[in-house]
Amino acid sequence: MNRKVLITDYVWPSLDPERKVLEDAGFELVVAPDSSEDTLAGLAEDVDAIMFCFAQVTEKVLRSASKCLIAARYGIGVDNVDIPVCTELGIVVTNVPDYCIDEVAEHTFGMVLALNRRLVPHDAAVKGGGWSSVALDQPMKRMTGATFGVIGFGRIGRAVGSRAQALGMNVLAYDPMLETGTDVNGAKSVTLDELLSKSDFMSIHVPLTDETRGMIGTAELASMKQGAIIVNPARGGLIDEMALAAALASGHLAGAGLDVMEPAPPDPDHPLLKQENVIITPHTAFFSQASTLELETRTAQEVVRVVNGGQPENFINPEVAGKTRVGI
Repeated sequence: MNRKVLITDYVWPSLDPERKVLEDAGFELVVAPDSSEDTLAGLAEDVDAIMFCFAQVTEKVLRSASKCLIAARYGIGVDNVDIPVCTELGIVVTNVPDYCIDEVAEHTFGMVLALNRRLVPHDAAVKGGGWSSVALDQPMKRMTGATFGVIGFGRIGRAVGSRAQALGMNVLAYDPMLETGTDVNGAKSVTLDELLSKSDFMSIHVPLTDETRGMIGTAELASMKQGAIIVNPARGGLIDEMALAAALASGHLAGAGLDVMEPAPPDPDHPLLKQENVIITPHTAFFSQASTLELETRTAQEVVRVVNGGQPENFINPEVAGKTRVGI
C-alpha cells in the first residue's frame, strides 16, 4: 500500500517535480482543495507526511495526523507550523533554508533601486502624458558612499550586503548572533539602534518569532534617518504597518518596499496601498523558475529521506531526535 503525502497548498504552476520524486518512491499525493483548518485536519488523518507552503499547519491539523512522520516546509520560515506540538508528537520538521538566496537578494535590491530612483511614479507620469511635468523635488540619493543597514545577517542578509558593497555602499549589520564591533563579510556589526540611526537604506531578513514580532515600530521608525528607505522581504509581522504608513505620509521616510504584509492579502483600504512611495509585491521575492524547481524537488526529497528512516538535511526541531515516530 502506498504511503501518503498531504500537500496543503502551493503557488507554482504544477506539482510535476515533487510528483516525480514522490511517486517514484512509492508515495501517493493528496492535494488539499483548500487550506482551511477543517479541510487539512480531515485529509491529514492517514498521511505519512505533510508538505506545506503558506497554509497554517495548526495543532488541530497535527493532532489529526496520527501517522504523520514529517512536516516539510516548502520554504525557509517555519512560523506557520506549530513546532512545539510537532516535537511533542514526534514529528520531524524540516525546511529548505538556502534555495532562494539570490532571488530574495535581487528582489530586495530591485525594490531599493526602484524606490530611490522613483521608477514607478516617473513611469506612471510619463505614461499619463506628463513627460515635462515630473518634479525633481523628491529624495533621491547617490548610492555610492551611502550606508546600507541589514537586519539579520544570515545567508540572505549577507547576499544583500555583498550586493550593496558592489555598488560602493558601506554596510552595517545587526544580528544578535554577531559580536558588536566586528567586521563580518565586509560589513560592520552594530547595535540595532546604531543601524537605524545611520542607514540610508535598510532591509530586514529575520524569521518571525515572539521576539521579532513588531521589532520595527513607531520608536524604531522615528529613530531612522530622515529620507531613509526600508525594505522587508521577510515576514509581515516584523513591522508595525500603520506606524510605517504614518512615517511615510509624514515625509520622515522616503520609501518602503514590502514583499510581505500581515494579514495577507491586506485590506483594500490599507493606507500603504494608497501611498506613492511604497512598492508592494505578493510574497514573490523567492520566485524564479530555477528556485521553485529546487524548492519542490528538495522538499519532496526530504520527505522521502525521513520517512525511509534517514536524517533530514535541515532539522528544525532536533530536540525530537530519538523520540520521533519514524525512529531517528
